[in-house]
Amino acid sequence: MKKFLPALSILSLLVPSFGADRPPRPVHTYSIVALDKATGELGVAVQSHWFSVGALVPWVEAGVGAVATQSFVEPSYGPLGLELMKVGKRADEALAALLRADKNESVRQVAMVDARGKAAAHTGKNCIAEAGNYVGDGFSCQANMMLKATVWKAMAQAFETAKGELADRLIAALEAAEKEGGDIRGRQSAAIIVVKGKGSGVWWRDRIYDLRVEDHVAPVPELKRLLKLNKAYNHMNKGDEFMTENLTGEAMKEYNKGMEIYSDNPEMIFWPAVTLASTGKVEDSLPLFKKVFTADPQWALLLQRLPKAGQFPNDEKLMKRILAVAPKK
Repeated sequence: MKKFLPALSILSLLVPSFGADRPPRPVHTYSIVALDKATGELGVAVQSHWFSVGALVPWVEAGVGAVATQSFVEPSYGPLGLELMKVGKRADEALAALLRADKNESVRQVAMVDARGKAAAHTGKNCIAEAGNYVGDGFSCQANMMLKATVWKAMAQAFETAKGELADRLIAALEAAEKEGGDIRGRQSAAIIVVKGKGSGVWWRDRIYDLRVEDHVAPVPELKRLLKLNKAYNHMNKGDEFMTENLTGEAMKEYNKGMEIYSDNPEMIFWPAVTLASTGKVEDSLPLFKKVFTADPQWALLLQRLPKAGQFPNDEKLMKRILAVAPKK
């Protein structure tokens, strides 16, 4: 059986000054931390009337847990909470240890969920009303300085009933908060981070979504738009991976999924066309090239540069045939 250092001992080793008096950062907001028990994915989504909320509130590590730290925010709850969960502490144990060491816990609002699905939350007695949290099965919703005291429960209900992957359900929770009245001050920024169920040891490889809207009149709809675009590019990236393994059929399936999600983006059309033409399916590629070249002639210029980089056949007849579908100047 593994033996772990007491939580407070770990805390003292990592950040001796944790909980010391310092100027508070008033990131009043609403957020959700959650585990997808089917996939193991972990995520945080947040919105606030505060610039760049994604820089302070959300903390996630694949295979470990997720943390949202807000109200008069102490950012250290993020990395310290993850470290405690990483060495075997449950979310509630990690949160309790950090609260005991924090002289200003009364103004903190923090939520954690671990990779086993244990969730915990704390809303300090001096958090600005309306403030509260709802801890469910594998997730927690929390909010402070809200227009109504019904925001966090509405978020929970939306999350539990929404369809789709974890990221979609996290966005649904944010949308429910807005529908319920949201932040009493309005809205400004939003963020979402979702990581894989199993960590690779390389954090950037584990992130499925990592999106931030720093300053926007409608941050949640904008975050939802970016999530849709991110999904399309994820399919494109998978297609590229298949191409490096010479699995053209599988690559085209992924490219087509990307094009279906974001059909108006020339990038989503150009590279599948390149793949088709490079693998002998020239006739299938021509309508795609024509669409891209019509949208912007510079894509035709890019195509001509690819052979030198080894990214397209060095075939003059093939190039001429494709460029023939470009609009005449």
